[in-house]
Amino acid sequence: MTTANKPNLIRCTWAGNELSILYHDREWGVPQHDDRVLFEFLILEGAQAGLSWDTILRKREHYRAAFHGFDPRKIARYGRRETQRLLRDEGIVRNRLKIASAIRNAKAFLAVQEEFGSFDRYIWQFVGGKPRVNVWRLGKKIPARTAESDAMSKDLKKRGFNFVGSTICYAFMQATGMVNDHAVECFRYRT
Repeated sequence: MTTANKPNLIRCTWAGNELSILYHDREWGVPQHDDRVLFEFLILEGAQAGLSWDTILRKREHYRAAFHGFDPRKIARYGRRETQRLLRDEGIVRNRLKIASAIRNAKAFLAVQEEFGSFDRYIWQFVGGKPRVNVWRLGKKIPARTAESDAMSKDLKKRGFNFVGSTICYAFMQATGMVNDHAVECFRYRT
């Protein structure tokens, strides 16, 4: 029996449907150090701007196919033809600015990898190399941004990234386990 089928488990309140429960139970808040996974979350968090995360979760597998498995080297080479293909693709968010941002961010991502040896080494510096563990209670409002996400956003923008405002950066930090924002009552808080 998967954790999604265990009704007694206490979870963060936002995990309210089968897809978000699986994401919460398996991925959200798990420290990520794989550059490809970090790039995927950076692109997906930017695509989510103005939409619900559930919308992105439903489209995630199609995003993986449409964006060549989130290979930044391939995406950085996208030109007009690939952009047009993506704008016609109903399986993703067909927003010209978000698609252009994914291509631009792939180029900036590769530059960061070149400079730091990995994107992981660069991005984790904003939390001192280890997850920040917060102490939130169920039902309490978690901030949408922090001083760390402000600093990350500012530095990413300086390096040519876009769709990386502080709120997007904080969501990225939560998703990739840079911060543990599981409620203390949640079964995932200590895992």
